[in-house]
Amino acid sequence: TCTTAVPDTNGYVPPAACNANYGFYPQWEDNAAFAIAFGLTTCAHLAQAVTLKKPFCWVIIMGALWECVCFILRTLGAKDQQNSTYVTLSTLLFLLAPLWINAFAYMVVSRLIYFLHPKQRALRIPARWLAKGFVAADVISFIVQAAGGALMADQHSTENASLGRKVYMAGVGVQLFFVLIFVVVVTSFYRQISFDIRTGTLKNRNRWIRPLILVIFLVLILIVVRILSPSTPHLERITFRLIEFSGGVSSSNEILRHEAYQLYLDALAMLLALASLNLVHPGIVLKGPGSSFPSSKIQ
Repeated sequence: TCTTAVPDTNGYVPPAACNANYGFYPQWEDNAAFAIAFGLTTCAHLAQAVTLKKPFCWVIIMGALWECVCFILRTLGAKDQQNSTYVTLSTLLFLLAPLWINAFAYMVVSRLIYFLHPKQRALRIPARWLAKGFVAADVISFIVQAAGGALMADQHSTENASLGRKVYMAGVGVQLFFVLIFVVVVTSFYRQISFDIRTGTLKNRNRWIRPLILVIFLVLILIVVRILSPSTPHLERITFRLIEFSGGVSSSNEILRHEAYQLYLDALAMLLALASLNLVHPGIVLKGPGSSFPSSKIQ
């Protein structure tokens, strides 16, 4: 049972109240700062995609844009906490936006393999099939997580929220499984490229090849591994998500009661991933004949 509380000037009520939409007091300033930061990286990715003529970069633009819109809604919601629309939409965007970034990493590496590897394959798998297979897996994960996220966004049904948590965690498990497999693919490709550079057999002399692959590694690390040393007590994004919802979606879940977990264990990681891809953009390597899939449906 619960009771309806009287909201303050920003619409906040205690998490245990019937009319509570948040388990914490949203900070307007923090969310606005993230909205601006994601807006800047979105504009940068759009400009780079146009300047470098890389149409497939619409995927990373979507990821950055979803993050930006998410935090615009969170900023508005901080001043109007009784508006459930802000909560529902921002929650869905918050949960799903990183999947665009994940898919982009798959697409970039597949194109690099097609462009640079003499046999256009890694671990005996053709580059085109790598792109199609991993992006398809990401789409499946996206659909499952979207379904779970929609159920979890139901503020008035504990049963739906519980079911949504299980569905969402299943989708996260699928994502984690394929990301880990892809790390093996990228590692194999990086070793081959490094060998070709050392032996002089790589015809492409672009000095950004290895830095770009390392950035992709960083992006995958930001998605998968968030504990790098005792001095940086961060959980990786997926484990954080599993821990976050394994405790339930009620106001008693400690992680859900502190906004800092979402901002600095999750959003900051995705912001760093997007900014890294701005600094070393795939378009500075993927240029010239063979740098794209001419007849692929995944562009």
